[in-house]
Amino acid sequence: MRKILNIKEKLPVELIFWLGALISLALMKPGHDHHFTLCPISYIGFSWCPGCGLGRAINLMLHGHFSASFSMHPLAGLAIVVIIWRIIQLIKNIKNFNYYG
Repeated sequence: MRKILNIKEKLPVELIFWLGALISLALMKPGHDHHFTLCPISYIGFSWCPGCGLGRAINLMLHGHFSASFSMHPLAGLAIVVIIWRIIQLIKNIKNFNYYG
């Protein structure tokens, strides 16, 4: 696999994580009522958290439901831009700067 990708070392874990997160959010069925949460604030028992709904809002935005996405969490568009920017930076690090020296 490394010979195919022409990379001396493994891919950065962060790059794999962000790509996997965006792909999984894009493949989820939009508007699905039942969801899994990792939010510790939700587990403590609080009903509101500033990050809750962000994943579902990103999912809605990736499927073109912009108004529903904005009503669920207004920062979903910014989150997508930041994640894509980080993915691009990680890929540039691998290509241009020999990430693993």
